[in-house]
Amino acid sequence: MKTNIITLPKIEDPRGNLSVIEGNIIPFAIKRVYFLYDVPSGAERGGHAHKELQQFIIAVAGSFDVVLNNGKKETVHRLFKPNEGLLVPINTWRELRNFSAGAVCLVIASEEFSEDDYIRDFDEFKKYSQKYLTT
Repeated sequence: MKTNIITLPKIEDPRGNLSVIEGNIIPFAIKRVYFLYDVPSGAERGGHAHKELQQFIIAVAGSFDVVLNNGKKETVHRLFKPNEGLLVPINTWRELRNFSAGAVCLVIASEEFSEDDYIRDFDEFKKYSQKYLTT
């Protein structure tokens, strides 16, 4: 599975750094933005796939792991830099784990929320993903 880490522009300044997401930094129009925070120690988030929605996930504070599975191969990405994000394509199971204290996970999505877009059962996802697997 291809690693989809995108480095954001970083404007360094003695008063603090600034990163921006604009133009064609990510390959989709932004339709929804949300963030996860105060995740208890040992808790996991995600545990689903999307049929049409793409995501760009950033650790804006702290760190966490993003586990991706395309139905054939699993990869783990440790996010810890606020100027780097992980592009999660459609038809990819995702789980977020190992949140550090104070971690904030920013998620930028290509679509608005639709329950019909979710696959929440891993076995169902594996069956669904077989028709999309190329690697």
